[in-house]
Amino acid sequence: MMGEDMKRFNRIVMVVLDSVGTGAAVDAKKDGNQRAELLGHGFQQFQGRLQLPTLTALGLANISRDAPLSGMSMAHPLTSYVGRIQPAAGYSDSLTAYWEMMGLSIQRPLQTFPTGLAAKFVKQIEKFTNRKVILNGRSSIGDAINDYGLQQTQEGDIIVLTSSDSILQVSANQAVVSRNELYRICRFIRFVADKNNLRLGRIIARPFAGEAPSNFILAGGRRDYAMIPPGNTVLDLLTGSDVPVIGIGKVDDIFANHGIDKSISLLNSDDRLTRLITVMEEQAFGLIMTDLGDFEASNGDRLGSQGYGEKLMRVDRQLGEIINQLKPTDLLIITADHGNDQTSNRTRHTREFVPLIAASPNAHGGQLGTRRTFSDIGATILENFGIPSQFPGTSFLNQIS
Repeated sequence: MMGEDMKRFNRIVMVVLDSVGTGAAVDAKKDGNQRAELLGHGFQQFQGRLQLPTLTALGLANISRDAPLSGMSMAHPLTSYVGRIQPAAGYSDSLTAYWEMMGLSIQRPLQTFPTGLAAKFVKQIEKFTNRKVILNGRSSIGDAINDYGLQQTQEGDIIVLTSSDSILQVSANQAVVSRNELYRICRFIRFVADKNNLRLGRIIARPFAGEAPSNFILAGGRRDYAMIPPGNTVLDLLTGSDVPVIGIGKVDDIFANHGIDKSISLLNSDDRLTRLITVMEEQAFGLIMTDLGDFEASNGDRLGSQGYGEKLMRVDRQLGEIINQLKPTDLLIITADHGNDQTSNRTRHTREFVPLIAASPNAHGGQLGTRRTFSDIGATILENFGIPSQFPGTSFLNQIS
């Protein structure tokens, strides 16, 4: 339990950046990731054009690393608390990273489908939908629509694709397969996967629009159907203790609506951060959590590309607005779910440390060190609200003053 002299915050605002790795993790070599460095390589490729004044002021370059972050200066004085985290799980997956942040560490990887679904499963889908499954293999959503969208549009098929994550995406032209039908198909796949004990993390409905590959675009209406977390999380303990939890973006989907009092589903990071500012004006107590999950754009943009860097700079500007809204009784936590350094032409997540930044007005600033599990975040949140933890993880609340 927290001592009387320890600072307690009325509200914790948590922002999870997508795929922003900050250097190879201790065990990266086993996956061939020993040179992974998404931020470092991104700054090198932008050659000084990647301007992140808010994250600079927050001390992103002050985080411990093997070599200085070229192109970003260290913050002097450091007014926030910074560190880096390596996931306790021995793999890099978005869904389980979020679960681990909220105390639930999954050591056994979820299933992936590098060669697509089994023929028996495909037949079940085709029988249920009365539509042919095409692709059924690993691809990016942008490539899948570009390569198979015309066939799908003309013949009424459904595109099914997998990735390095435990994700199955189902896509169709909304002019041919309505969103409601696409959602129904995804619910059926979720049901069959769960019934057969497949540890499939997420099934994602991805409608697109257009008449030809030259103008095919992803449409609004994405919907995720996630595996139910195999145990309670920090969010369940918070809501069970009357501490409100608001999820913005895909947070509700990731936790299958468990431990969420209010969910706000928005497609892109700009909208999520704008709404976060509004929610902060309305909600003075509890946990507000948002993900920025569209950094990895449909056309394959990464930090080493113009599109990814521009998104990160927009996020940086909006983070500045969020900081201006913080009260002395607020704590802002910024982190990421995994790395995704594409400079070696990889198509899978890279095993990297991710940044940890904790900021509050009037904070003195300091180092949080290297953390060995995302669960330290959940432990900190529970201690802040005076809730005993039943999870692994070490709170860093007493380091913040």
